[in-house]
Amino acid sequence: MLGMQIPSDHPSLLKIVDDLAIQGWSQQTIFLPEALTLKLAAECRKRSDEGELSPASVGRGSAQQVRESVRGDHIQWLEPGESEACDQYLKFMGSLRQALNQGLFLGLEDFESHFAFYPPGAFYRKHVDRFRDDDRRIVSSVLYLNPSWQSEQGGQLRMYLNDGAVHDVQPVGGSLVIFLSSDIPHEVLPANRDRLSLTGWFRRRGEELF
Repeated sequence: MLGMQIPSDHPSLLKIVDDLAIQGWSQQTIFLPEALTLKLAAECRKRSDEGELSPASVGRGSAQQVRESVRGDHIQWLEPGESEACDQYLKFMGSLRQALNQGLFLGLEDFESHFAFYPPGAFYRKHVDRFRDDDRRIVSSVLYLNPSWQSEQGGQLRMYLNDGAVHDVQPVGGSLVIFLSSDIPHEVLPANRDRLSLTGWFRRRGEELF
């Protein structure tokens, strides 16, 4: 578990860098302090209760549309200065961005992230995170905010790995999954309770491809 101050050469961050270099993904069972994870979960629920989360869309630009047959989560993008907990989370991810750049020379320039709230029964069909016409997303991240999650409650992130294997990640509060955005198809399985997370992408400078 990481402390409140974290340098880019922290062993936990270097382990993520090594995992990405070797297998294209990394899973950390406990990444953030429990107190910060609980504050982030409370912030997500507060925004949901106040109607600030919106149905997530698929596609990009003029092609964006809400399709609940594809994904059923509700989201809100983070902006700096909105809450102390969110700012602390963004600092952690800033340190990880530096570590990824130093270890893998990815040229990551920024990090974008949103809360994702899946009500019971909601899912996200199999997809990859990089848009066909925009190559800026390089590394994807998912931080889970669900205390006391049990495997029978569902909601796993199912990753389809390059070697043909399938790996399921339990959405346990405080755990983090990192993977290469263009390389690993994945889906979110339905759960029988609310499922909360912070989903994000480390991005490089890029150009629209068409």
